[in-house]
Amino acid sequence: MAKKIILTGDRPTGPLHLGHYVGSLRTRVELQSQYKQFVIIADVQALTDNAEKPQLVRDNVLEVALDYLAVGIDPQVTTIFIQSLIPQLAELTMFFMNLVTVARLQLNPTVKDEIKQRGFGTSIPAGFLCYPVSQAADILSFKADLVPVGADQIPMIEQTVEIARRFNRSYNCSVFTEPQGLIASVPRLPGVDGKGKMSKSAGNAISLCDSADTVRDAVKKMYTDPKHLLISDPGTVEGNPVFCYLDTFDPDKQALDVMKEHYRRGGLGDTVVKSRLLEVLLSILDPIRARRHEFAKDPGEVMRILKDGTAAAREVAATTIQEVRGSMGINYFPN
Repeated sequence: MAKKIILTGDRPTGPLHLGHYVGSLRTRVELQSQYKQFVIIADVQALTDNAEKPQLVRDNVLEVALDYLAVGIDPQVTTIFIQSLIPQLAELTMFFMNLVTVARLQLNPTVKDEIKQRGFGTSIPAGFLCYPVSQAADILSFKADLVPVGADQIPMIEQTVEIARRFNRSYNCSVFTEPQGLIASVPRLPGVDGKGKMSKSAGNAISLCDSADTVRDAVKKMYTDPKHLLISDPGTVEGNPVFCYLDTFDPDKQALDVMKEHYRRGGLGDTVVKSRLLEVLLSILDPIRARRHEFAKDPGEVMRILKDGTAAAREVAATTIQEVRGSMGINYFPN
């Protein structure tokens, strides 16, 4: 049997961070030998709210690729490609836009939340409003069976399924299968400031490329229980960002349970807890940073990997667009 297909990726707007690592990167490494995996560096979607900063997007294409390689995504088994260099994706996006209403896009809860976060008000770029259609084109061009997403991205998958059904029904065909969202098993990682999720734009993230000193400073400043003023005070574990991170990353769950009980009854200072968190994080990040450093020595080779992956992805997308044109009856010059 042919392997099932995964499509996933990231917008190149900054370095990837621990939230990306637990939410998707680690899963991609685990699944790449079991599935046929495509990973998209979504520079077109990054431009929907960075149109006046194309250099930011361009520079971060390489940075994101370095993060991918550093965490263990293997270009020999995973196809890594650049979105803007696959013209068939733009073509399919345009076809799909005729099957979606503006009202439906405005009702997408993920889009509504992100519009609010970015403070667009009534000045919403058309490209940003329509990026769920672009995402649907990415997913369906590669006929992905699974799309790893956070829970907040499920509405995007639902809209992709709607578009696939509408296309198949409108043109009396079965070109597209309906993808499923693969939700990460870990909860959303909070920011180091305790406010919302870890985010590049919020400046509350620990990046995979951060130095040991930077990670140390971030952990030192992390919010804990505001009522835990003295070491002797009982502390709250639930909702405490430091313990959220330990729950996610500390492999020694038995020792962590003992630490939690000690913190709850009092007598354990935040400095000790943060020291353990720093030890755990550096054990993960140090080897990632070292591998990233090695790959960064030859950026030309990294770009060659992206060039080869993009060429392979373009062939797949070209086959799909021919099926699409045939189903729509607009393959004017068939081979």
